[in-house]
Amino acid sequence: MQSPSPIRLFRLVGSRPQWVLDDGSGLYDLSERLRSRGRSDDLLDIASDGWFDPSHLEPRLPRSGGGDSGDWVALEAGPDGLPRGELAVPVAPRSVGKILALGKNFRAHAEEFQEEVPAEPLFFNKLPETLVPSGATVRVPAWYRHRVDHEVELALVIGLEGRDIAVDDAMEHVAFYTLANDLTARSMQGWDRKISYPWFRAKNMDGFCPLGPALIPAGYLPREGVDLSASVNGSVRQAAHTRDLLVTIPEAIAYLSRHLTLYAGDLILMGTPAGVGPLEDGDVVICSSPPFGSLVTTIARPTT
Repeated sequence: MQSPSPIRLFRLVGSRPQWVLDDGSGLYDLSERLRSRGRSDDLLDIASDGWFDPSHLEPRLPRSGGGDSGDWVALEAGPDGLPRGELAVPVAPRSVGKILALGKNFRAHAEEFQEEVPAEPLFFNKLPETLVPSGATVRVPAWYRHRVDHEVELALVIGLEGRDIAVDDAMEHVAFYTLANDLTARSMQGWDRKISYPWFRAKNMDGFCPLGPALIPAGYLPREGVDLSASVNGSVRQAAHTRDLLVTIPEAIAYLSRHLTLYAGDLILMGTPAGVGPLEDGDVVICSSPPFGSLVTTIARPTT
């Protein structure tokens, strides 16, 4: 069965969360739609009862033209086709309990560092405090003058709590997907590895996890996976497809849930392809995937 055409969910900065839905036919006020029907606009809450299941949502979308699809409030797009207003992190950081990330989950990425593929899944963690939205400027601390790298990744948002999840049941626990840029203080990571320290500080400087620009509900991500790319100042550095992941999404969820409980709002970053590289002051990193659009980050490397 073919997946329906993707839809995108944008979260805007404001006095209260405002969700915007892009179904390919235009932009619509999702928060107003939910409120008018007495529903919470906490997307994790409504995802848990199947509201975003294509069998429920698709007939009600404006692009479907049936039933109550004409009740959506249309919104004006900006010149870039995105909602007018400032994009927020698509999952509110306060809703994120933990961020777990796979290392060396593309064979070519391991090879570019002359390393073997891990014998079992390799995970590390990033803090929710590192999350910033598309369009953010990430300021690397002035005292750190060494290498910082971009890393484009597919990220998934857990929607259903679980422990000891079977591989065959794992996808039931995914609510949404988005893009992440796992920024890494590469030189620092190397120093710490040499003395058998964890990667924690190299992965957790302020702003080191840009996320966005939008969410795609789990049932709307193409079943065959997606292309991922990262460019710096218009020059493509990374390009791959998620079919090349060594540890699949169900395997990652099952493995992690053997060790700790996964909660709604937790994020899992699925690993980066080959082509990571250093970033300088003023560099603009664009992490892209056709269903999601572009996650844009500007890098600032102050000297004082």
